Amino acid sequence: MIRVAAVGDIHMGLDSEGVLRPAFETLADCADLLLLAGDLTRHGTPDEARVVAREMAGLPVPVVAVLGNHDHHDERPEEVTAILREGGVRVLEGQSTVVEVEGRRVGIAGTKGFGGGFAGRSGSEFGEPLMKEFIRYTRRCADGLRASLTDLAEQGCDTRVALTHFAPVPDTLAGEPLEIYPFLGSYLLAEAVDAAGADLAVHGHAHAGTEHGMTSGGVPVRNVAQPVIRKAFNVYHVRGDGRAKTAAADHSG
Repeated sequence: MIRVAAVGDIHMGLDSEGVLRPAFETLADCADLLLLAGDLTRHGTPDEARVVAREMAGLPVPVVAVLGNHDHHDERPEEVTAILREGGVRVLEGQSTVVEVEGRRVGIAGTKGFGGGFAGRSGSEFGEPLMKEFIRYTRRCADGLRASLTDLAEQGCDTRVALTHFAPVPDTLAGEPLEIYPFLGSYLLAEAVDAAGADLAVHGHAHAGTEHGMTSGGVPVRNVAQPVIRKAFNVYHVRGDGRAKTAAADHSG
């Protein structure tokens, strides 16, 4: 059983120093790794990224992250990524990483993802160039996720997790206004997860959404946005056979 701690949308600013650190320092007691599902900063500034990096530095478990839309706001995502990596965080975008847990290989494939909507009510690559690029960007993110998950399977990983910021399914958006669903995620991400296979999909972004969902292919999806889980992190026990369950997460920021 792999214990996956996860949280997204922590939105750390210059006044957030030390807020989550006490909870994160207990991770060794309850988790094997920590996933950060984007929106780690408020405005994507390097100074905010340094606050996040200090919060994560030297934690007792590996930390893997994707960026979110807030982390792009200052238009310096490469700098934010570099600062987080200097702090020991493995930041993914169309990439994967492997964590060793008691002789088992746990693979994480990550992308920020993007919007576009869900089956039956989604945008398409038609019309104005800007609309085409909107959907093509989402498709590139999804293609990167699919390729990364496939690569992890070829590496013989026992367990695979898909980590995104935007939602792959509408289930976990329940509670959000229907009008903004197209800006909260895309079915293309779920198609990538189902095509390549995963044991768990984790995302954030939907602050008023719902924690539990599932892809049409049966992969459990968890919305770990902090306003949803209301803790410093939640812990999920992943069996590696396509099933996941929520474990008690007694730690809150």
